[in-house]
Amino acid sequence: MSFVQKNIYYFEKPGPANTTDSAKLAKERAIELGITRVIVASTSGKTAKVFCETLKGSGISLIIVTHVVGFAEPGIWEFSAETASELRKNGVIIITGTHVLSGLEKAFSKSSKVSGGSRTEAVAEALRRVVAVGLKVAVECVMIAADQGEIPVNEEVISIGGTGSGADTVVVIRPAHTSSFFDLQVREIVAMPRNR
Repeated sequence: MSFVQKNIYYFEKPGPANTTDSAKLAKERAIELGITRVIVASTSGKTAKVFCETLKGSGISLIIVTHVVGFAEPGIWEFSAETASELRKNGVIIITGTHVLSGLEKAFSKSSKVSGGSRTEAVAEALRRVVAVGLKVAVECVMIAADQGEIPVNEEVISIGGTGSGADTVVVIRPAHTSSFFDLQVREIVAMPRNR
């Protein structure tokens, strides 16, 4: 029998209170595995700042994936422009891309003229409900980063998502482009909320 033993950390509850611990665990596992890229979802920039500070001096590249412009309000980017400037000065890459597990599909399901679920929304909902909201976010952020050419698809990355805000789910993923979704592999769950 051949196996590898690793720790998985479970947070009692989901949410932003787990952000600092998620950053530390992500750094620890990245160093352990020799992973050079960490992808983090951040809406306003608060989570991005925590990860930037934690990863500083580690040699690990930080890639932030934000909500698209217009996600909450037409024409508005929720991410702090001041924080974005500060992060970029520290070598952080910031990506703003369409949510691959909703995007255009959401327009159809919200429309009064056209309605009904889609296969894409079913995948998103399954990831959210069966494992954790943060897993759906982490998977989506990896595909967005791969589609924009910021990460190669043949090297593992650490990806972090959260429930509502902050970070509470840390996973090791072998990336894939959106068009090759079923090639993506969640290889390790490092941390996640136990109760959702």
